[in-house]
Formats: sequence, structure tokens, C-alpha cells
Amino acid sequence: MDYTSIAIGLGIILVSLSVHEAAHAWSADRLGDPTARMLGRVSLNPIVHIDPIGTVLMPAIMIATGLPILGWAKPVPVNTSRLGHPRRDFMIVAAAGPLSNIAQAVVAALVLRLVLLTGADPGIWGNVLLLFMYVNLILAFFNLIPVPPLDGGNVLAGLLPRPAAAVFERIRPFGFLVLYALIFAGGLFAIIRPPTEFMMELLLP
Repeated sequence: MDYTSIAIGLGIILVSLSVHEAAHAWSADRLGDPTARMLGRVSLNPIVHIDPIGTVLMPAIMIATGLPILGWAKPVPVNTSRLGHPRRDFMIVAAAGPLSNIAQAVVAALVLRLVLLTGADPGIWGNVLLLFMYVNLILAFFNLIPVPPLDGGNVLAGLLPRPAAAVFERIRPFGFLVLYALIFAGGLFAIIRPPTEFMMELLLP
């Protein structure tokens, strides 16, 4: 077992998920709900966001078995009644997480481009930056799957007309069952791999 690869992968997932959850918390606070800020979640400190299974155990198993790295952190609590425009603002809060992952991938790509422009050999750090990009894009497109409670489901609920959104919300209690079914049927990565690979090609030097 390559413990160095596991350590690097876990480090990347910790950073990526911490920024993701901090983006949710920060946007909720800016839009009027201080709940997450009062709980210390507007922070890049991984300790306040870690879920032992989703942030540590699951990613470690995936890295060790050669699967694409997926994970999750503790959800950021949002009190929609304290948002200025609850439906619209909750949609913005939900979108902030995946957008932060895409932004992280873009930053990593820019750093890699700068290194290559200097003529330096990126070496192992080049591989780390590539993995950082890939993990963040995987996380972004996984979370954008339009199934509640994923961010994509929350965004879609905000975009739908109220009657359609009310019907859509009925699947929320079964959302994780849908996701597990996708995982076991092999459909999950079939959904998120194409946009991830497209963005990797777009961002790579």
C-alpha cells in the first residue's frame, strides 16, 4: 500500500472539502443567516468540517483501491427563514460549494501553467497539482448531480416553479438511496467523468 499517495490524497480532499463547506457558510452569512458563522464554520480549518467517514475513511478506501476520490464533510446548517430571499438565496448558498471546487481547480491549473512557463520541471508537484484539479472537478460535478440533498438538487429546487419544486422535494428523504443505487450500478462515475475530463482538457496547458 502506497501510504504517501494516501496521505497526499487525504490532504487534497481535506483542503478541497474545507473550502467547499467554508464557501457554503460564508455565502449563507453574507445573505443574512449567521447560523454557520456562529458555529465556527466560516473557516478553512479542516477540523470544523471533518466527517470521519466521508472526509477520512471513504476517501482513504477509494485512494487505496484506485477509485476516483470522492468524499463529503459535515453539512453546513442553513436557516432559510433568516435569508433575505429564502428560495433564491438558498440556491446561491448551494451553488457556492461546487463553484468553489471549480475555482480551486482553475487556480491549480494557473499555478501549473506558471511553473511550466518558467521552464522548470514541475516534478512531483506537477502530479499533485493535476490530482488537485481532478479531485476538485470530481467533487464539483458529483455535488451538481440534481438529486437532493446534493447541492445540485438544492439548486434545481430553487430554479423550478414552486408547485414543481414541492413535488421534487418529496424525493429528498430518498436522495441517498438514489445515490447509492447509482454507485452500485456503476452509473455515478458515468455521469461525472465526462464533464470532469472535459474540464481537465480545457484547463490543462
